[in-house]
Amino acid sequence: MTRPKIFITRIIPDLGLNLVKEHYLPDIWTHDLPPSRDELIARSRGVDGLLCLLTEKADGELMDAIGPQLKVISNMAVGVDNIDVPAATARGIPVGNTPGVLTDATADQAFALMLSAARRIVEADRFLKAGKWVTWHPSLLLGADFAGSTLGIVGFGRIGQAVAKRAQGFDMRVLYHSPNAPPAYGAQPVDMDTLLRESDFVSVHVPLKPETKHLVNAEFLSKMKPNAVLVNTARGGVLDQNALYHALKSNQIFAAALDVTDPEPLSLDSPLLELENCIIVPHLGSASKKTRDMMSLLAAQNLVAGLKGERLPNCVNPEVYKASS
Repeated sequence: MTRPKIFITRIIPDLGLNLVKEHYLPDIWTHDLPPSRDELIARSRGVDGLLCLLTEKADGELMDAIGPQLKVISNMAVGVDNIDVPAATARGIPVGNTPGVLTDATADQAFALMLSAARRIVEADRFLKAGKWVTWHPSLLLGADFAGSTLGIVGFGRIGQAVAKRAQGFDMRVLYHSPNAPPAYGAQPVDMDTLLRESDFVSVHVPLKPETKHLVNAEFLSKMKPNAVLVNTARGGVLDQNALYHALKSNQIFAAALDVTDPEPLSLDSPLLELENCIIVPHLGSASKKTRDMMSLLAAQNLVAGLKGERLPNCVNPEVYKASS
């Protein structure tokens, strides 16, 4: 029997990689930077299974270049905006993702960014290291209060709910906007205008889709409080970075903290990097060892199941199974 061919687009943590190697001999991209488009197509051509990251665009063109023998695409991420899922479904290819295991890590990151922006932690660190701290002063680097404030959560899935859970420890009033999501952890569903008008902190947790592209735009920002803090740990494309720059530069809002940008990495000439009231980190929402280990394991489990013709443990397009039944 011919051994299935597999391409893994980066070295993933051992927990998942070892599982794949128990069953197969995968071809692995070993460079630090992701493969170029041409390299991705060339190395993927003829494989039965593809395990990719959010840095790779898996569209219909790639799927056709790989060939009709492709049995599974496994994405080591919860979001699948890098994959053309309808194109995969049309070709009968199940697509796997890694939900659940990164919920707590990403919620922790959202809160870390929220606190850092509110209390101007990064700015204060730079201030000290620049030799500007000469004495304690009652007006030095005043930030925003946390306890008793109002937190607005845009998108109330697993991660949004985990953020609401953490807010309870700070005695925060929590509002959320998310169609059809039931209340949890004392959070109150409201329309978007109410959320923006009343929230001291706004944390974004929506997937990137055509309808959420630049959801956070000039109009969105204009409805926020002037003392409000914006946090985005979702996807960079959800935010209009030019609109954010102008809102921060003019002090229309107090501060912002971004775990994600568009593009990634963010260009060093981005005007956002000039601002003291904007914290930007390199997409670290799920960046804990335990979380990345578990993400690699789920991605490997999806890959192995797909190659065996079994149902993926975490499948984003389960309709492929209905079509083949």
